[in-house]
Amino acid sequence: MAKTFIVTGGAGFIGSAVVRELIQNTDHRVVNVDKLTYAGNLESLAEVQGNDRYRFVQADICDATAMQQVFNEHDPDVVMHLAAESHVDRSIDGPSEFIQTNVVGTSVLLEAARNYWKNLQESNTKKAADFRFHHISTDEVYGDLEGPEGLFTEETPYAPSSPYSASKAGSDHLVRAWQRTYGLPTLVTNCSNNYGPYHFPEKLIPLMILNGLAGQPLPVYGDGQQVRDWLYVEDHARALVRVATQGKVGETYNIGGHNEQTNLEVVNTLCVLLDELVGNSHLTPYTSHRELITFVADRPGHDLRYAIDAGKVERELGWVPHETFETGLRKTVQWYLNNEAWWKRVQDGSYQGQRLGVGA
Repeated sequence: MAKTFIVTGGAGFIGSAVVRELIQNTDHRVVNVDKLTYAGNLESLAEVQGNDRYRFVQADICDATAMQQVFNEHDPDVVMHLAAESHVDRSIDGPSEFIQTNVVGTSVLLEAARNYWKNLQESNTKKAADFRFHHISTDEVYGDLEGPEGLFTEETPYAPSSPYSASKAGSDHLVRAWQRTYGLPTLVTNCSNNYGPYHFPEKLIPLMILNGLAGQPLPVYGDGQQVRDWLYVEDHARALVRVATQGKVGETYNIGGHNEQTNLEVVNTLCVLLDELVGNSHLTPYTSHRELITFVADRPGHDLRYAIDAGKVERELGWVPHETFETGLRKTVQWYLNNEAWWKRVQDGSYQGQRLGVGA
């Protein structure tokens, strides 16, 4: 049976992948609620904008009146909450915006959902029983994994290191509190690093691709030995829809790609792909993109290692990633090569590839 989904942050990187997944691969209806900050881009949704099951509402999740109006007007069955400030470096430079959007905004959305759900309990008990509030979070709330062994599980204690991860930890706790205190039917997912098409180029992989294409330095923080688990964004979108529609209320599901790589390994792999797919004619006097790698001062409070145990979502909901890191990264590089118009327009905006989050 087709449902109506509210997707907050649906013009962002992961949010737009979720919207595309829902419209292109299911028969559900989608209401995309996005403030359209610097990282929100409706061009990422060009493939679905003409679909009669898709609606866009420009609104701020911190605006309680606007959020209540969205619920009342669109009568959702599922809320997938992805709207967030998400870049660690930006949170170091300006933490207050992260607290406002990620913590205060989540509390406003939870209250709008709770009021709507309470009314459903009186007017439509079946719909109230099926209603779900799915909060999408990050593995960064768990902090740092010490040493090369061990994985984050759903029981790992929270120990956030940055203003960004602390704000996401706070929002996770709010969601669980609304479930425990008010009975609101919530779910939480924590994911590893995403990559893929339509990624705003302040993040590692798209920044390295675009700097490499321009023959500019490839800045690697510290010694580049920080380890991350990488998850192709379209695999993540499939997992999120699976959790929202089949997950158990009150549960947390960790979503990862089984692709642990050091940052330096990621950059080196990208260089090999760029050498193969683009060549070196634009690199004079260099002969390989690897010669552009430049080690820079590390990020303040930089966690050394993240790694996700995604066994629970695989066992209980049957989700597994389709892409390996090698296949996903090749697809990603090829997408940027084929979609220069998209990233050129992004680069014409407020972000020009400058270093953020130095902490000075």
